[in-house]
Amino acid sequence: MNSRTKVSRPAARALTLRALPPRPAGARGGFAAVIAGTVSVLLAAALLALPAAAADSHGHDHGHDHGDHATAPSGNAPRRQPDGSVFLPKTSQRQLALRTRAAEAKPLPRTVELSGRVLMDANAGGRVQPIQAGRIEPVGAGLPHLGQAVRKGQVLAVVRSSVAAIERASQQAQAADLAAQLAQAERRAARLAQLEGTVPQKDIDAARGDIEGLKQRLAALARGVAAGETLVAPIGGVISAANVVAGQVVDAREILFEIVDPARLAVEALAFDLTLLADGIASASASPAPGLSVPLRFGGAGRTQREGATPLLFHTAGRGALPLAVNQPVKVVVQTRRTVQGVALPSAAIVKNPSNQDSVWVHTAPELFVPRTVRVLPLDGATVSVVDGLRPGERVVTEGAALVNQVR
Repeated sequence: MNSRTKVSRPAARALTLRALPPRPAGARGGFAAVIAGTVSVLLAAALLALPAAAADSHGHDHGHDHGDHATAPSGNAPRRQPDGSVFLPKTSQRQLALRTRAAEAKPLPRTVELSGRVLMDANAGGRVQPIQAGRIEPVGAGLPHLGQAVRKGQVLAVVRSSVAAIERASQQAQAADLAAQLAQAERRAARLAQLEGTVPQKDIDAARGDIEGLKQRLAALARGVAAGETLVAPIGGVISAANVVAGQVVDAREILFEIVDPARLAVEALAFDLTLLADGIASASASPAPGLSVPLRFGGAGRTQREGATPLLFHTAGRGALPLAVNQPVKVVVQTRRTVQGVALPSAAIVKNPSNQDSVWVHTAPELFVPRTVRVLPLDGATVSVVDGLRPGERVVTEGAALVNQVR
């Protein structure tokens, strides 16, 4: 039934007549009273119709879209709680491939993080430099390229000597003079050979010796005019730098090739605090990228400071090709023989909270994760030591912590 009240004309007239007071006979003010009563009845009818009209307008949208009616969010969706914790259903946990680990406090080595740089091992690398200036000429299969493996003594290129025009003319004149002397010595030796038996044998032998000496001098001068220096690999390894092309003119002592052994490299780190040497270096590792660690072996410390720091030398201890390159900056994590109590966790478990502090996510309930601010120390390139902020036995997110940190 429609809530709007409809009043017909006869019924309205009857209501009006009933509302009118009886007109006193002979009174002129009766007409004004009738008008006042009619107005009162009409106002009352209008006030009764207003709530019904309002209800009708709210009950029917008449094809208009009102933005006030928003869809309520689902109660099982991942969301950040007002207290900072994260609600994450089991299905979302499986999709994000979350992994947790129980926190276990134990003695861990005290570590120091240093800035380092990868160097060429002096006993496992070498440089190829020409002694004289000249033009590069390839040999065999061509010039070696980056990453090519070479063996010790392998010919890499030839440097054809380049001399000035005046120097070349002087060498050619000297060669012509030696050729003339050789011809004269051969004629003299031939005359003495004809007089064999009448001249001393020692004169004949001396003439023949002069001929041999002049031939050798002439051959040496001929080799010097168009001499070529053969460049060979000083050690076996891999070409790490190649700075030549065919036909290039190079100067003496210019570095043309660098050869390294990818399994034997050196790392130099600068230490501003030498207490780690007093504590004793137990082990070290280089971290060229987050989550990547290369074991190192301590070689020694320099006795001359450089920019207020003492250089420390390390050697790679692994076998096979390493993810390191010469002149690459790396982080060197040095573990001393002193220990601290902490929880070892992967580096991926540490995230930054809105205050840019180190924190971890603790799995407190089946579908609830709570952030904890912690204090960490580097343990190696792929692991850190949490020394404050965790209680033993708490389950910490070790894989997928960055994804949980992005839930809003």
